[in-house]
Amino acid sequence: MIVGGGLAATRTAEQLRRSEYAGPITIVSDENHLPYDRPPLSKEVLRSETDDVTLKPSEFYQENDIALVLGNGATSLDTAEQTVTLADGTKLRYDELVIATGLVPKRIPSFPDLAGIHVLRSYDETMALRKDAAAAKRAVVVGAGFIGCEVAASLRKLGVEVVLVEPQPTPLASVLGEQIGELVARLHRAEGVDLRCGVGVAEVRGNERVEKVVLSDGSEVDADLVVVGIGSNPATDWLEGSGVELDNGVVCDDYGRTSAPHVWAIGDVASWRHKLGHQVRVEHWSNVADQARVMVPAMLGQEPPAAVAVPYFWSDQYDVKIQCLGEPEPGDKLHIVEDDGRKFLAYYERDGVLVGVVGGGMPGKVMKVRAKIASGVPISEVLG
Repeated sequence: MIVGGGLAATRTAEQLRRSEYAGPITIVSDENHLPYDRPPLSKEVLRSETDDVTLKPSEFYQENDIALVLGNGATSLDTAEQTVTLADGTKLRYDELVIATGLVPKRIPSFPDLAGIHVLRSYDETMALRKDAAAAKRAVVVGAGFIGCEVAASLRKLGVEVVLVEPQPTPLASVLGEQIGELVARLHRAEGVDLRCGVGVAEVRGNERVEKVVLSDGSEVDADLVVVGIGSNPATDWLEGSGVELDNGVVCDDYGRTSAPHVWAIGDVASWRHKLGHQVRVEHWSNVADQARVMVPAMLGQEPPAAVAVPYFWSDQYDVKIQCLGEPEPGDKLHIVEDDGRKFLAYYERDGVLVGVVGGGMPGKVMKVRAKIASGVPISEVLG
């Protein structure tokens, strides 16, 4: 049984069938939609460029004998009885359980219950935001992480005035560092975004609908739309009391095994043990297929392949694809090797070794560095 209705669930089911597992597979999801792809939600779907982000058509699940239980999410887990209880009280038994429940967007508890305030994680949330955005004149986006930046870019393309608020010194500072954050800030300002860094939101005001946002520096911003993009938490509430170890997600070994027998975890919700011994929870699309290729053979008692050594993620903002390979850290030394005022390329150095690359609008040059990062070449070899 697989609990979760997104990419991680679908990739796991695919990998099981690819590995010649012939037994029953059931996917349980709290959403009413077929499993779908989330990255386009903040971009093409929000901009009304597509409505269909379904990963596989219904025929795929029928042809592969994969049962779908939709609109009836898991509420608890009994690892002794090997059962999952669903929202309607149904209990389903499993031989092997895969937790793939993903993330829940963080909200700001102090915000009033007003129309026009949105988070963005699910398809339905995106469609509600899209409807509001069609009539909006001015939006405040709270948080300049990947989701906040992508939403800001999409709203600007829709003609909405955007104020992007970020408590950190720059967008994406905690992920890519302040120097790259400044280049991302430049991109948004060039597109007309009013970027306010180093401040937060103190208050939201309105009658029935949001009308004004008060920032922590005392400034007031008129807004008829607010999008909160301040990150997400692993969706693990339903696992409380199950005996499955939780610590910033579901704690797993380097094959996806949890602390409970016959229970595994994959994707955004899963904290896998890194090859260096620490736990890592990766919230990136490309990570899921890599994990499935390792986890499923281990689950079936087969020899799993070696884990992929170089993490990869990307973010589309305006006409610029921002890509990152490796695992950059805030303390790394950054070398900006190309910058034309909009597009850029930079290397991350740690202890004299190339550990990461980030590029904006330079996909070919980014991907060429993958093998060098994997082999840990000296930074001097790429700076030449």
